[in-house]
Amino acid sequence: MAVYVDPAIWPWRERLWCHLRADDLEELFAFAAKLGLPRAWLQTKPGRPWKDHYDLPEPMRFQAVALGAIEIDVAGAARLTQRLKDRHRDGAAPARIAPS
Repeated sequence: MAVYVDPAIWPWRERLWCHLRADDLEELFAFAAKLGLPRAWLQTKPGRPWKDHYDLPEPMRFQAVALGAIEIDVAGAARLTQRLKDRHRDGAAPARIAPS
């Protein structure tokens, strides 16, 4: 299992933001806790667990990488989304994808 961060390219409130995602929700919660993020800050969409993520400002992205998050590019993030969606549809546990 792994935790991933995409590029900090999303502007909001005069900062750049990225997404923290993982192969497994409990792994995502555990990693987010290392960053001091409460579970309640999880960005989730009912019926779409493959989109679960935390929004991170760019400085926190660097902390995540230092703690072991795998950096992926935008295409890698799209592949991760598809892989998680496919696994959810097939009823299997999410699989790790190769980093970009």
